Order: sequence, then structure tokens, then C-alpha cells
Amino acid sequence: MVAGGGRQRLLDRYPYAGRRDVVRRHELLRVRGRSVAWVPPLLLLAAIAVADINTPPSFRIVSWIVLVPGIAAAICGVWGTAVFAVLALVTYVGVDSAWGEGDHAGLSDFVLVAIGGTLATLACVVRVREERRMLHMTHIAETTRRTVLRPLPPGWGGLDHAAVYLAADSDARVGGDFYDIQPGPHGTRVLLGDVQGKGLGAVEAAAALLGTFREAGYHEPDLATVAARLETRMVRHRGHLAALGRDEDSDRFATAVLVGFPADEPGVVEIAGFGHEPPLVVGPRAVRPLPPGDGLPLGLGDLTGGTLPTVRRVPLAPDETLLLVTDGVTEARDGERAFYPLAAEVARAVAADPRAADPRRLVALVRDGTLRHCGGRLGDDTTVFAVRRTARR
Repeated sequence: MVAGGGRQRLLDRYPYAGRRDVVRRHELLRVRGRSVAWVPPLLLLAAIAVADINTPPSFRIVSWIVLVPGIAAAICGVWGTAVFAVLALVTYVGVDSAWGEGDHAGLSDFVLVAIGGTLATLACVVRVREERRMLHMTHIAETTRRTVLRPLPPGWGGLDHAAVYLAADSDARVGGDFYDIQPGPHGTRVLLGDVQGKGLGAVEAAAALLGTFREAGYHEPDLATVAARLETRMVRHRGHLAALGRDEDSDRFATAVLVGFPADEPGVVEIAGFGHEPPLVVGPRAVRPLPPGDGLPLGLGDLTGGTLPTVRRVPLAPDETLLLVTDGVTEARDGERAFYPLAAEVARAVAADPRAADPRRLVALVRDGTLRHCGGRLGDDTTVFAVRRTARR
């Protein structure tokens, strides 16, 4: 375990958002804030020297000392590896000199140890350089993710909420799933969606839709107008990409669920669906699916002459939670290609413990169930988002 000061020094040394992975790895090689990465190669060095001295001349293993800088290159820094390369060479000379004239290992083994130490140091230089590059790329991806999926304060917009986002590409850390909460003078609006496709094009589309949602969700009095603004934004985004010649991105669309919590009607929510899986209403006593929306995905509204989805008004009790997920959950498959039974799993959990309807418990339940069902092999970006009105005290 790393002491407070030692952990802070590690954080300062790796000032990127992805540094936690590096910190966790280095914590395994620290005791009371001090690095012990030098211990394994040093123990190996001593073991080889002692074994060589205490074995007969027919079994000389001193040349194995070339392994020491190799081990150091994997877990130590560049200077530490260089020190072990020199130390291995010096130890080789000392141990070999302790034998009689006819029992020396010879010049060839000496050259082997010298070259091995040099190559190990160079390999460590490459490893450290690549590690820093990967940390920098992780920082960029994490910054992008936090820009698109901004952190939501507790109780934001008068809602208890919890969310988990799992990118199918664990290195990318960001994809086409998006969600947000936008409070405003006309109530609080919630959006969750999934852009078709992957890569930076999907991230761009998600960012464009979220930007429009944050403005329209605040200013527009009617949820239908917010829905219209989102459709228009997606069409404009596709037109812009087409003008740039990015034909591979200009036909993207996005499924989405738009939810409104009216400020003056605490027992009602408004929902508009754009070709997305409808939310589940999860209460301490029962689980019920909402009817699917009748809208096409965002960006495809021109196929129906610009007709927008119907805004449905649904009763929602104060202790009921809206569970919204992307198809990374609903289309997760097990080894037999069976889909994850979301509604059944949630209903079973609520029947066993009514507290499972709490947003945080619910999100953790669905996340763990999805990963368990697919064996940790996510086929698509996965988002689980749960919201309910904050209990009034």
C-alpha cells in the first residue's frame, strides 16, 4: 500500500488521466511509499552468484546473470536498468575470477553479459518512451470522454442518478454512446442515445447532439421542440460531413430516448423515442417496460416526411426509477448466443431486495449482470443510466 505522500508523488510523475493504471501497477512495487522494484533483480543477481560459487566447475551458471538487467528492464526505470547492467557485469567478473585458471567461463560469456546489459537498457528506454506515449493518448481519450460525457453533480436537476459507461474498445475509452441531464426553467430533461458506428465519427455526432440538447433542453418549453431540434442538428451534422467529402460518416444516425421531468407535475414524465429501446420503470414492488417510441432514429426523419415521435406522458411514482440502457446491454450474448434478459434479471433482483430500485444499486446490478452474461466480452459500447426524482424532505 502506498503512503499518502508516495501516492501523490506517483500522481505528479504521471500527470495524465490514464495515470491510475500506472499508479496501480507501481503500487505493487512499493512498500510504505518506497520503490522495491530493485528487489527482484537484486535477489536474482545474488542467487546466481551464490549458486555459481557453490556448484562444481562442470555446472557454471554465472552467464545466466545476463537475465538480471533483462528483469530490471521490465520493472525498473532506465537508470535502474543501467545500474543493474553494470552490476551484473562487475559481479560476473568477480565470481568468474574466484575460480581457478582452468575453470573461467571465458571471454564469450563476458561479452554476452555486456551485450545483454546494453540491450536491456535500450529496451527499457523504448518501454518507458512507449509507456509515456500511451499515457498521453489515454489522457487525450479521457479528456474527450469527459468533454462529451460531462460529469454530473449529485442531485443534478432534482434527480438522483447513476451511470456507467463501458467502451467496447477498452483502449479507446470513448465511443458513440451518450447521455446527459439538463435542468432548466421548464423542468429537467434527460437524453440517452447511441450513434450508429464507432470511431471518432461517432464521437463527433454524439458531441453535436449533446451540445444541441444542452441548449434546447434548457430554453425550449416543450419537449417536442427539443426533439425537433435534435433531429435538425443530426441532419445538419450529416450535411456538413457530406460537404467535407466524408461520405463514410455522412450517413450516420443515432437512436435515442428523450425524457422530460416537468417542473409542475412531479408524478409524470414525458418520453419521446427515436428508434431506441424504451426505458424500464423499476419500482420497489414491480418492474414495467414503457411502450416503444414511434420515431425513427435521429437523422432519418426525412424518410417519414419529417414526422417526429409522439411525446408520451407516463405516470411515475416518487420511488420509481427510470432505467435507460444502450444495445450493449440488450444485445449482450452469452456462449449460446442468448441475449441478456434485462427485464427478468431486474425484476428478480427487485423481488429479492426492493432497495435494488435505487439508481446506484440498479446500475451496478445491470453492469455486473451484463458483464457476467457475456463473459466480459462486450460486443458494443455499453451504457447504463438510471434516474429518479430526488425524494423531498
